[in-house]
Amino acid sequence: MRARPHKRTVSAMELRHLRYFVAIAEEGSFSSAAERLWVAQPGLSTQIRRLEAELGVKLFIRHTRGVDLTDAGELFLERARTTLAAAEAALSTGHDLEAGLAGTIRLGLSIEAAWHLTPELLADFGRTRPGVELTVFESFGGALLRDLRDGRLDAVLAPSMFGSGELLRQRVGREPWLVLAGPGHRLANASGPLAARELDGESLVVTGHRDGAAYDRGVAETLAGLGAQPVLQRGGSGPALFASVVSGEALALATTPTAAYGGMVARPLEPERFVDFELISRDETPSPALDHFTQAAAALAEPARPPLRAAA
Repeated sequence: MRARPHKRTVSAMELRHLRYFVAIAEEGSFSSAAERLWVAQPGLSTQIRRLEAELGVKLFIRHTRGVDLTDAGELFLERARTTLAAAEAALSTGHDLEAGLAGTIRLGLSIEAAWHLTPELLADFGRTRPGVELTVFESFGGALLRDLRDGRLDAVLAPSMFGSGELLRQRVGREPWLVLAGPGHRLANASGPLAARELDGESLVVTGHRDGAAYDRGVAETLAGLGAQPVLQRGGSGPALFASVVSGEALALATTPTAAYGGMVARPLEPERFVDFELISRDETPSPALDHFTQAAAALAEPARPPLRAAA
């Protein structure tokens, strides 16, 4: 029966061998390397003999003035330095993960309504945590919350109306409702606040989608509370949600002027009504990277508040 070949492994002792070897090569003597490494010279000589025996080659030519590298030693020095650098980088990975300097975050952003400081948050976090891979997904809030519960997302930044009792919620800010009107709509021809009563009889876009139901309900309840009676109609899918608004056929409620693309005009709703925004997560002990992201979001919030759990 043929014997199995011996499989070599890189142990902590072997990494120490490499450090000893590099120090001797750089110092040019065993005594100077021993002082640099704070080890006894006889022990250092023993470790190098073991390394040479393991490799099957002589690494040093010993003489009265110190040591010189052999040809094999010159080649091994280059590879030893590369190996030590790679080992140091690998060891630092754990420290970076623990400190929140590395890792991954999968963040969901609702398309129905947006927090105006989201771009600033993403830019600042990317600048201060370049080692964290932050991936952003945009969809209806309901779909994002489902992906969060199933573990496909780490956090969701959305209006508080999407939160639920089993999830953690960090308030990040609030936005006023704005009325969006396309360039061809009569209500786009004026500036300043738009009285709620002017929405009576107007077509107003909602998602009409089960994953946007919380937004639709928030819009309907806000308007009912103001006594406004528009005609709610289903908008387009995804990015085309406000297509009929752009064409001037309908109006919509949004939370940031940046939603007013395609020539749309954003007018404040009068009297003012607001939407709270939250960073919603699943784990009570989040990864360090997500914990730092939550802290960054909280730092932008006015007023800042501690994390809270939604009422059941």
